[in-house]
Amino acid sequence: MKIIFSPKCLGYDAPGHPESSERVRRTYEFLQNFKGFEFVQPEPCERQELLLVHSKTMVDEIKHDKFYNPETPALPGIYDHAKLAAGAAMLAADIASKEGKAFSLMRPPGHHAGKATFEGFCYFNNIALAVSRLLQHGKKVAILDIDVHHCNGTQEIFLGKKNVIVVSLHQFGAFFYPGTGKHSEANCYNFPLDTGTEETLYLDRFGAAMEAIENFKPDALAISAGFDTLDGDPIGGLRLSVGTYSKIAKMIAGLNLPRFAVLEGGYSEKLPECVYAFLKNF
Repeated sequence: MKIIFSPKCLGYDAPGHPESSERVRRTYEFLQNFKGFEFVQPEPCERQELLLVHSKTMVDEIKHDKFYNPETPALPGIYDHAKLAAGAAMLAADIASKEGKAFSLMRPPGHHAGKATFEGFCYFNNIALAVSRLLQHGKKVAILDIDVHHCNGTQEIFLGKKNVIVVSLHQFGAFFYPGTGKHSEANCYNFPLDTGTEETLYLDRFGAAMEAIENFKPDALAISAGFDTLDGDPIGGLRLSVGTYSKIAKMIAGLNLPRFAVLEGGYSEKLPECVYAFLKNF
């Protein structure tokens, strides 16, 4: 199985920020201990590819550091880092189309970035950019988001679009970021979960999400793989175990679709174990 990774994604940090280079570095080093993984270097996406999804104004704002956002900061070189993460997601989609599956182990994440907005540690929407290219080639694509946070950016980008559905399982509460995803809408199927949800209920709802994907009959499956649903994650409030990700991956593999996953959140010390549990059954 091919894992897309570049050490360049470790080259930026904001002091004290949970989306740190160390979380990905530790995961990369952990995965190197196991057979069956081949690491592939990505190339940055092109500016014109960004414009498939995002507005010119937004792209230029990030390129020229013309913004202030402590949560999603204007770090030196962030435009190039974000383009590389987007290119990695696109490469994962290409590999999955030819070889069946792939995983992008890159940062920054992307699923909160909308058409003209960026937030929640996300600059460009990696999964949306990869899926948009598949749609250009006539593919019918299902997006599955398992991050603890609702994929508000991905939903905004694809709401009402043909040949794509967005399926999200996420924690929902009055004061939990981003505060969206309470109800399903058009081609976006939302499965909100209460704080403290454990594996049994989660997998029950996950089964319903899989049914929605099966009924859609997609040509490919794109997964926004967040691991901040783990019990004890400093940002999330769900209570999954490391082993839950093995069960999730087996259910995804059971659909027997070309599939690729892109790293989103996951901020606990156990992130490397979670990613491995997912990938070994993916």
